[in-house]
Amino acid sequence: MQTQTDKPYFAILLVGSLLISITGYSQQSATPIYPKVTGYVGIVHPIVTFSSGGSHTNFKDSYVVGMPIGINIWKSAKIGFSTEIVPFVKATNSGSSVNNVLFHPGVLVAMGNGFTFAGRAAFETSGRYGLTPVFNKVVKKNKGSSYFIAVPLPARFGNDLPFSFGIGFQFGISF
Repeated sequence: MQTQTDKPYFAILLVGSLLISITGYSQQSATPIYPKVTGYVGIVHPIVTFSSGGSHTNFKDSYVVGMPIGINIWKSAKIGFSTEIVPFVKATNSGSSVNNVLFHPGVLVAMGNGFTFAGRAAFETSGRYGLTPVFNKVVKKNKGSSYFIAVPLPARFGNDLPFSFGIGFQFGISF
């Protein structure tokens, strides 16, 4: 049975326990838990593509834009897996249409200071396939999202077309 003199000690013990658990909880939530899943959306603009048939620049005879949607699964702070789907829309003077869809799985490597390298395989509905190294940089980090820019360097083979290599520019938001 508690006496009047036990009540202040009990209250101090209760408040102290609450403070310790709250402090411990806030410290635990600040440390990322892996695996960590993030998603992103963006816009990608192919800038130029080189092949044995010459070079082709976007905006010259047509405009091509892709809209990547992806999921990243980080195994640790340094390495992860990513997959994205990118529908490409091509617009010309006579109209516009979805002319290609890209399936783009790959490995993520965090390089520090907001830089990430993505080594991606590429499988296109146009019949082309290949690899796409992507260099990514977070330019603004918020509490629940990050804005990023990226430079994809697609190398493609197949579909009875010559090997091609391109440079693009991508920006987006991850959450």
